[in-house]
Amino acid sequence: MNSRPRLTAAELGADLRAGRRDAVDLVEQTLAAIAAFPDQTIFTQVTAARARKEAKAARARLRAGLPLSPLDGVPVAWKDLFDVEGRVTTAGSKALARNAPAREDAALIKAAGRAGLVLIGLVNMSEFAFSGIGLNPHFGTPRNPHDQKIARAPGGSSSGSGVVVATGLTTLAIGTDTGGSIRVPASFNGVVGYKTSSGHFPMDGAFPLSRTLDTLGPLADTVEDCMLADAALRGAVAPEARRGAVADLRLYVPETVVLEGCQPAVVANFEAAIDRLAGAGAKIERRPLPQLQAVQDLTARRGPLVSAEALHVHRERVSGPDAEIMDRRVVKRIRQAETMTAFDLVDVLHSRQRLIAEARAAIGAAIVAFPTTPNVAMPIAPLEADDELFARENLKTLRNTALGNFLDWCGVAIPCGVDGDGMPTSLLLSAPHGRDAAVLSAALTAETIIRMA
Repeated sequence: MNSRPRLTAAELGADLRAGRRDAVDLVEQTLAAIAAFPDQTIFTQVTAARARKEAKAARARLRAGLPLSPLDGVPVAWKDLFDVEGRVTTAGSKALARNAPAREDAALIKAAGRAGLVLIGLVNMSEFAFSGIGLNPHFGTPRNPHDQKIARAPGGSSSGSGVVVATGLTTLAIGTDTGGSIRVPASFNGVVGYKTSSGHFPMDGAFPLSRTLDTLGPLADTVEDCMLADAALRGAVAPEARRGAVADLRLYVPETVVLEGCQPAVVANFEAAIDRLAGAGAKIERRPLPQLQAVQDLTARRGPLVSAEALHVHRERVSGPDAEIMDRRVVKRIRQAETMTAFDLVDVLHSRQRLIAEARAAIGAAIVAFPTTPNVAMPIAPLEADDELFARENLKTLRNTALGNFLDWCGVAIPCGVDGDGMPTSLLLSAPHGRDAAVLSAALTAETIIRMA
């Protein structure tokens, strides 16, 4: 783990504005820490020249008392599927190496620049963002920092985004989430991950997996950092989310699907956190949410929407010579959709809209709470050796989070303890589309109690 003093993004931003810390010095310290860190698979590219240029500009603004946002001058790492001007976007794959360099930054990177955030580099990911485990045979797999003896999975697909924050190399990272790709790495690495509602941020310049399900969001040490990053990236003057009274929290714990088959420590830590929240005055409702089972049944009957849309993006790759240089497990998941019919896809899309509306009505004003992942980060070696084991573990890992993507929920994953081996567990707070401020407010209110373990 990184031995540098651990400050949150909010604290770094406050220090920079107060003159207690210098933006250029901060970037140099960050670059040095990255270069010295034992795991060199976290970053696919460190953008040192750009970071130094942006830090100098931030220093000038801050010295003039003209910060662009509360995070002006704070370094941020980006999942390597965002376009950076002049660079080939890899999306975790060697199959894109022949592509032309990006002609401009992705829309969200431009927004970050307008807020003064410093682009420190691009971080690793599952190939084409299509895995919840986080393995990458091309650029290596970032190692989960919570086990120094056994190499464990970082979570995916935003693997580097989770690990870079957990190690303290950066306080902020930006990832994408199609079936859990922000919240799973947050869970496995013991950090906070915020999945936004669809359409909350522009997707321009982010390499797609599923244009229907893809979303963006930050990973950080705290809910406050995610909230500040969200506001900065939207150009908001101040965050809309507010910390409230625990007694005003109304949490809905579904008795359908999400608690089934969870590891004992995951359940124990989740229930302990819910008990603490109830003891502090939160109102807890436990009842079925049948739409969760309906999503699983629909997917089993018709096929996964994500695979259908991934096949639309990658048809030529998986049916041509590029398939030979792609992760075999990714190719297999994409080709799952080849047996889906037009009727299957239309039924999935129409049923999705119905289930979204039904779930929204059932949830009402409550915030949904359940374990982020049913399991903690698992050892990598058995997954590399057995593709069937990998497929089972991947499906299980993504189960809870993928339900939220299908139902178009926003959500915040918060660490809620560790198991007997010291591996983090996580509690997920979710809400229907557009209730981002509500779910962030609930997370901000509940965070300290959830993390008390």
